[in-house]
Amino acid sequence: MDYRQPDLSVITVNYNGFHDTCEFIDSWAATVFSVSYEMIVIDNGSTANEAALLQKTYPFIQAVRSERNLGFAGGNNLGINLAKGKYLFLLNNDVCMVKDAIPLLIKRLLSSDKIAGVSPLIRDYAEPHAIQFAGYTQLSPITLRNRVIGKGKINKDHYPAQKTPYLHGAAMLLKKTIIDKLSLMPEEYFLYYEELDWCTYINRKGYELWYDPACEIWHKDSSSTGKESPLKYYYLSRNRLLYAYRNLFDWKLPVSILYQTMIVCPKNILTALGKGKKAIAKAHWEGTKAFFKLRNKDKQP
Repeated sequence: MDYRQPDLSVITVNYNGFHDTCEFIDSWAATVFSVSYEMIVIDNGSTANEAALLQKTYPFIQAVRSERNLGFAGGNNLGINLAKGKYLFLLNNDVCMVKDAIPLLIKRLLSSDKIAGVSPLIRDYAEPHAIQFAGYTQLSPITLRNRVIGKGKINKDHYPAQKTPYLHGAAMLLKKTIIDKLSLMPEEYFLYYEELDWCTYINRKGYELWYDPACEIWHKDSSSTGKESPLKYYYLSRNRLLYAYRNLFDWKLPVSILYQTMIVCPKNILTALGKGKKAIAKAHWEGTKAFFKLRNKDKQP
């Protein structure tokens, strides 16, 4: 393997997830032999210095310790700034590789100068027959909701390669030359919506994003924050509004903000209270309030 000029810079962010990260690295090392690569692991302020332990366990990786949690975007951006490869492959640490189809993903990436990034087919780690992602639909400018194409389905043949408005944050293959020319992932979000904002910006600059099922990975989902974590709902509530503020224009912006604050937030709070989940109800409220402290952030260019 040629580490001096790798084709691929594999970047993953670890936060108190040593065992997940080890499983990911093991699956990659046992599966991928078709491309030269470097692997950069960012330990994003874990309680223990997991970077040192990962470096000792896997001498072929570059493990970098951040003393504080930089968030999803900040951790990935730290890795991007260190990357030497032609292409960036941003992967969650809770994914597993199941076959070596990286060249097919790169082939799609190189099929047009307009293509900036590609995401593979993603299946559910717990139920590998079930599709977790086969592309996205466009976010509604009012509700800021969209649909994950293929979710819960089985046959990937029903979901051929196609353009997608957004890549999946768990697996994004990108041309480094384009990212160097445009921008890094926005760090204002910390968790959730940052890759949607990034993809919206990339699209706005005239580039395309694709989904291609020629490559598959398995994804555990919500390993860092937990599926019912108050932290998750705090950032989802805050960042949905922040995304609107940075990316919607004309009449769509005030209508969307009103919809989120007057309908979605009260509904989410009442639903959580009805289930006895006071911490989650509070998270929705605090997240919505926190948005208004961030309104002075510049919109996307």
